[in-house]
Amino acid sequence: MGDSNPIPRISVHQALGGGPVADVLLWRKWCGGVVILASAMTFWYLFERAGYNFLSFVANVLLLLVVILFFWAKSASLLNRPLPPLPNLEISEKTVGKVADELRVWINYALLIAHDIAIGRNLKLFFKVAVGLWLVSYIGSLFNFLSLVYIGVILSLSVPVVYDKYQHHIDEKLSVTHRIIQTQYRKIDERVLRKLPLPSSKEKKMQ
Repeated sequence: MGDSNPIPRISVHQALGGGPVADVLLWRKWCGGVVILASAMTFWYLFERAGYNFLSFVANVLLLLVVILFFWAKSASLLNRPLPPLPNLEISEKTVGKVADELRVWINYALLIAHDIAIGRNLKLFFKVAVGLWLVSYIGSLFNFLSLVYIGVILSLSVPVVYDKYQHHIDEKLSVTHRIIQTQYRKIDERVLRKLPLPSSKEKKMQ
């Protein structure tokens, strides 16, 4: 039977890009993971529990940084010491182009989905998008944005490690869950979606 065949193991490290980001997420560079986790906990406590204002925090940090750099530069000129080792503070055109290309791909993908729903009247796609947006709205009503970011950081530093360690067992459970969801979706498709009136191909061409 096809379902009895073992699911091939994939490399989580390669799936995450195989670079330093993957090393941090899989705790192979534990110093980076500790720094990110400690920073996330500190920011969450400051803004969520202590009630610190984000704008005031950013302004105070920048003010402290500017004061330190200013007096460092002044003392360096008086004592004949090296200036602060600041990098070249500018964004290259290549970086801007990469970001713009990536944004263009995602925006075009979102517009394509909207076109398929509005013009193509794709009921299956509409159903998936509606359920997804409802889930996002429901989760957003339970947590504020800062808590969601904090939860996202915690999950990004824990889920890849757990999946890499117990990949076989997790894949089996996910495969069973996927088959159950597919079965329920087919029932909804047969009983509801296929019974809804759809425009014929001639009507679509006329539009």
